[in-house]
Amino acid sequence: MEKTIKLNSNDEAIALYGHLDENLRYAEKEYDVRIAARNFRLKIIGNKTNVANAYRFFLDRLAELRGRKKGRGTEVSRPESAMPYLNHGGVPPLEGFGSVEFHHRGRIIRAVTKNQARYLEAIRDLDIVISIGPAGTGKTYLAMASAIDHLRKKKVRRIILTRPAVEAGESLGFLPGDFAAKVNPYLRPLYDALYDMMEYDEVMRYLDRGVIEVAPLAYMRGRTLNDAFVILDEAQNCTHPQMKMFLTRLGVSSRSVVTGDITQIDLPKGKKSGLVEARQILTNIKGIRFIYLDETDVVRHPLVQDIIKAYERYER
Repeated sequence: MEKTIKLNSNDEAIALYGHLDENLRYAEKEYDVRIAARNFRLKIIGNKTNVANAYRFFLDRLAELRGRKKGRGTEVSRPESAMPYLNHGGVPPLEGFGSVEFHHRGRIIRAVTKNQARYLEAIRDLDIVISIGPAGTGKTYLAMASAIDHLRKKKVRRIILTRPAVEAGESLGFLPGDFAAKVNPYLRPLYDALYDMMEYDEVMRYLDRGVIEVAPLAYMRGRTLNDAFVILDEAQNCTHPQMKMFLTRLGVSSRSVVTGDITQIDLPKGKKSGLVEARQILTNIKGIRFIYLDETDVVRHPLVQDIIKAYERYER
């Protein structure tokens, strides 16, 4: 048996699927179904009873999202997050480290490794922090939590989130839609983190007013970013000129976090990564700190640590 739920927009799909598609993974495991999500359609496949339960779960989530958008404030239960540094209901899933923690959507977000604690403390204390580490170490997620905290405490007036739109295996020119539609897949992880920490209608309100801006790195050229918390994600795919351009955008009362994984560079052969070069160029500048995360900081599936180690051995 299968059932299909039709969604109204990409933003609604992002909010429904959850951070890193956590709601899809939760439903597949909890209700023993298979889920296919494509083109604003969510298809649930399995036996009759399981499909009905999963279908009801997503309908309840969708009613909550649409209710918030219309100002009705409907509340339903949601699954425990797959992110270990997310604490639901004030009960820590793992021992916390460091003195920095945030409260977003009724949860406590804090470091669960010593390197993550150093990362959050550096963001708190310095204007430019560059974080290098493999996928799943919380580089972007913890930076986003810090940015939202700065905004809510009025330490900055806006949040700017950016990534280089690097063509990895598929040319942007052949993707369907206008330019915004073409680059949206590159920016989706940033939206995922936003929707995980803020209510859907709050995110949309901030986006509409320009308080939160999500844009490709090319849009930063020629600007001066004052009174802002700026996050550059996937910085390993910046070229030398792009990295220099980004770092020199920082204005008065602003701070920046740069994140990247130098083991996953998608630049064309022969082009050097601006993040790799930044390690040599900026290391001795006072006020800039490099934070290195490794496989011990991974907070995804336990197998991810083993995968990272295996690839490191192979590439060496």
